Amino acid sequence: MSSIETILDVEVTTLPPDKLLADINAKIKQKQKGRIVAINPEKIMMAQQDESLKQLLNSSAYKIPDGIGVSIASKLGGGQIRWRVTGVGMMESLLELADREQHKVFFYGAKEEVVKGAMENIQKQYPLLPIAGYCNGYEQDEQKIIDQINESGADIVFVALGSPRQELFIERNMDKLNASIYQGVGGSFDVFSGTVKRAPEAFQKIGMEWFYRLITNPSRIKRQMALPKFLLAAFSQRKKDSK
Repeated sequence: MSSIETILDVEVTTLPPDKLLADINAKIKQKQKGRIVAINPEKIMMAQQDESLKQLLNSSAYKIPDGIGVSIASKLGGGQIRWRVTGVGMMESLLELADREQHKVFFYGAKEEVVKGAMENIQKQYPLLPIAGYCNGYEQDEQKIIDQINESGADIVFVALGSPRQELFIERNMDKLNASIYQGVGGSFDVFSGTVKRAPEAFQKIGMEWFYRLITNPSRIKRQMALPKFLLAAFSQRKKDSK
């Protein structure tokens, strides 16, 4: 069975979370490279208008289903995705894996106080986690960043520059970097630093984090409007394919 499913021409990884992590762990041990991107309705809709973005997403090793809209679309299309892996949830799982397997991690992006605060809190949670180093998101010399990551000996690199800037940084420099796994994590450093609170667990369990973020930050309404457009497009595609 294929581990890839396509929704509106954008690929999504169908591996359940435990098998996904096992695959990532094997890749690190074999010194192979892989990029992780979070696939959500907003990115899928953006990819309909941007072929380069679509190619970037589809060329990634792991395209995690981020958002309940993706699992709904999968069900509509007769697919097998019944879970969701948020970007911050994926980062948390990778930190647990790195702590257990002693993989070295590097943090790049966000403000100095945010990335340092995130590292401090993460180190408290995982005292034995090998943190290789960090660089804030305001460093302008890209070669300096590349050298810093390579000199750190990192196995996993978290990039928090916002989308699509973080994905473009990874795509542009992955061949020059020595680490195995790269994840664009958006605002996850803000969550780990405590600057931004994650949705309560009850919202997380039912896939309604997006709703919590909306009611606590109504300015996100424009971004959330991508969800109904996405579901309508996915349903229309399903009807077309079934004819």
